[in-house]
Amino acid sequence: MASSVNPTVRRRRLGQELRRLREQKGMTAEEVAERLLVSQSKISRLENGRRSISQRDVRDLCGVYEVDDQRMVESLMEMAKDSRQQGWWHSFGDIPYSVYIGLETDAASLRVYDPQVVPGLLQTRRYAESLITGALPETAAADIEKRVQVRLRRQQRINSRENPLRLWTVLDEAALKRVVGNRAVMREQLEHLVEQAQLPHVTVQVIPFELGAHPGLNGQYAILEFPDASDSSVVYIEGVTSDLYLEKPNDVQKYSVMYEHLRAQALNVEQSRQFIEDIAKSYA
Repeated sequence: MASSVNPTVRRRRLGQELRRLREQKGMTAEEVAERLLVSQSKISRLENGRRSISQRDVRDLCGVYEVDDQRMVESLMEMAKDSRQQGWWHSFGDIPYSVYIGLETDAASLRVYDPQVVPGLLQTRRYAESLITGALPETAAADIEKRVQVRLRRQQRINSRENPLRLWTVLDEAALKRVVGNRAVMREQLEHLVEQAQLPHVTVQVIPFELGAHPGLNGQYAILEFPDASDSSVVYIEGVTSDLYLEKPNDVQKYSVMYEHLRAQALNVEQSRQFIEDIAKSYA
């Protein structure tokens, strides 16, 4: 397969197909695990795409599900092979949020709400360096640089001419007034934010302090949507030691409705641009 194969997306699609076969057979994950002498958690991780799947796993599962169509079996095994390839992010070594990067790389659109900082896709190098250094004080300089490089590499989706990511960002005023690095870094960052917001596929809105309580007070989250209709949308919530991925339609719907309320209550695009420019000038 070509190097453009996204292993994260391949795992998700393969997992969805395996879940469909299991449900079509009328079996629970626990029953399948008992048949294969493995843990139920392994079956769940294979189905949600969080774990690499071998061709042998696919063969065994197809046997349990009594799949007679050999072409389907071979197709699923090929997907398993593709899913074990490495994405561009693997060249940077162990990245804690590699699953998210894989999803973001293939996403058609991304809606982000961040109450504390400017989202990674819109960060300048100096802002990213200062932010990561402050957030991870015990991290070695080499690892900080690696994280910065990954962040800058991810931003290629924003500046891509052929397949740009549709990005909608809602920021809290706190993200604009929290001095990350120093005032010069902040001015550069906010000016960059205004510049990026002028791209036709990037929208930036701000929720000012004076708005008071709003639906985003529970914290940061992102909603990813994909070009292939068979790929379900994902809500991503970043954690300290582990991240949360929500894919159930009801969960995605709740977060989507909450995001629509945030967009409606935030300053409009022009008001947001002026708001950010005024704060940027204050850092002179």
